[in-house]
Amino acid sequence: MEGLLLAAGAGRRMGIPKALVTDDAGSWLLRGVATLRDGGCSRVTVVLGAEADRARPLVDGLDVALVVADDWAEGMGASLRAGLRSLGGSTDDGVVVSLVDLPDLVPEVVARVIDAADAGPAALARASYDGEVGHPVLLGRDHWAGVIESAVGDQGARAYLAPRDVTLVECADLASGRDVDSR
Repeated sequence: MEGLLLAAGAGRRMGIPKALVTDDAGSWLLRGVATLRDGGCSRVTVVLGAEADRARPLVDGLDVALVVADDWAEGMGASLRAGLRSLGGSTDDGVVVSLVDLPDLVPEVVARVIDAADAGPAALARASYDGEVGHPVLLGRDHWAGVIESAVGDQGARAYLAPRDVTLVECADLASGRDVDSR
């Protein structure tokens, strides 16, 4: 299973790109990579954008693929498109998409989403927290082209997923699922 960590935004409300944020537990970027890996993703791709040159050294030596979304300012959709396009040569049936601004996300959430999904290329699953949809989202390979086509602005895959049968995986017992937009 591929892992895709979206970390391209400028973090305007945060005052710093979220790929550069650290807290008492360390770097959000490094934590996001480790969470995907430890949750069951054999390969991880990180999508950078705002201040990519400052964020890149944080993951040097971690055996991750790096992609820079040149149009990152458009929103999450641009990051998602860039990340999925970079996976064109992958032989995996799916990708787990996560966000860098989920500092309380734990590997067990990623593993639960992977385990709950049909492992094939048609799989669609996502974490939910007390019934509210959230991240990570598992996208089977059959959906990548459709998500790339529909991902615009800050909506990511929302419009693509809305009319489809997506397996919701309750994870509120493991994490809050809340993204953090300000200090």
